[in-house]
Amino acid sequence: MKCPRCESTSYRKNGRRNDKQNYLCKNCGKQFLEPTFSNLLETDLIANSNGHTKLTMAEARELALAKKLSAENNLSSFSSKLAEELLKILLSPDCLESDALSQFFQKFLQKTEIKHDLETGISLLLLDAENLKLDINAELFLANLCKHDLQIKLAFANWRNPSIGKQDIELYNRGYQLVHVPGGKDSADAKMIAFGACVLRSYPTVKEILVCSGDGILIHLCNELQNQGLTVYWVRRQGQSLHIENRNTGNLTHYSIKMAREVPSLEQVVEEIQDLIKNEQNSINDRLHSLTTIANLFEERRNLNTNHHQKQPASEEIITLTDESSTESMTEKKQENFAQIYDRETLDKVLLKIIQDAQINSPKTKLSVSKLGTEIQKITGKSPSSIVKKLKLGSSFTKYLESSPIFRLKPSGNEYEVMPLLLE
Repeated sequence: MKCPRCESTSYRKNGRRNDKQNYLCKNCGKQFLEPTFSNLLETDLIANSNGHTKLTMAEARELALAKKLSAENNLSSFSSKLAEELLKILLSPDCLESDALSQFFQKFLQKTEIKHDLETGISLLLLDAENLKLDINAELFLANLCKHDLQIKLAFANWRNPSIGKQDIELYNRGYQLVHVPGGKDSADAKMIAFGACVLRSYPTVKEILVCSGDGILIHLCNELQNQGLTVYWVRRQGQSLHIENRNTGNLTHYSIKMAREVPSLEQVVEEIQDLIKNEQNSINDRLHSLTTIANLFEERRNLNTNHHQKQPASEEIITLTDESSTESMTEKKQENFAQIYDRETLDKVLLKIIQDAQINSPKTKLSVSKLGTEIQKITGKSPSSIVKKLKLGSSFTKYLESSPIFRLKPSGNEYEVMPLLLE
């Protein structure tokens, strides 16, 4: 041992300090404590007659390090041998078929499932059955609000109370755990608060809780559950609807008990009304189109009947003709009474003439597709669609006007107004 200041080996004992020997250097007067060594080092040091060691500090450190490395090598060798023996035992046929190994795997799988449940989480419902009644539809709606599966349902009430009726049987059949409380004011609420305060102890995988009761005292339970890191839904009844409040986000959802559906927001109501109006307009347009077609067919049939009656002789004589001669006679007389259209150019001229006459007679009147079809049928004696099909100009009169470079269709209410491009 040397003086830490001058490294002199001339020193003497100078009492004790903190239960350790204190020394005084005779050379420089420095006081220092006796250095401590490990048990391994102390057994290997040899003291002389005046208490000084024969080994220097560097030699003592080298000796301790050598002992430590030797011990580590021995331990490593032992560990490798032990691992080899364990592998031989585990891979042996007897061990693979043993009950102990099966039990080990079962416990491992159980722990894995518990870990998975903790990560995924479940939802839990607490119901004050004396304050609120939930039918199966309302329960399914509440379950859809939660992000996790609703797996645990508990109902609190004094089930001996005759006012409960057969509600306990219904809830039990729906999978509820029935918690009985003695009679008394707010007894069920108190039990719910006591249970909720330690819910994670019984159900550690719970992430969301539905607190179903209208009693204001349960706000304390909601706050406590929020402090435990859970998502809390407070479900209360207001008239014929359920008021569901997400205590974490403040979002409100309403459920109509009478209609068994969610009460939509004002924006959703407006969107639904707009959809209904649009569907109704499309339905009216389809029916108007069908009605126009029927009217055109009726007008064509009326013209045929009128022509047939005009051909009858005044003396009421009945003339029998063959089918061929009768058809030729009808065709000739139709050609005498009605204008004939043989091509697209003639059809366009007739349509333009009708539109110009209509604008001269009544400038403020809008000429729709149906009115234009009626007018051309009066002139030709045929429905406009049949003329278009016969000339192979399209499948209908409306589609012909849409594809024509001379006319343009302008929406006007439930109809289309026909506008000639030359007059725009």
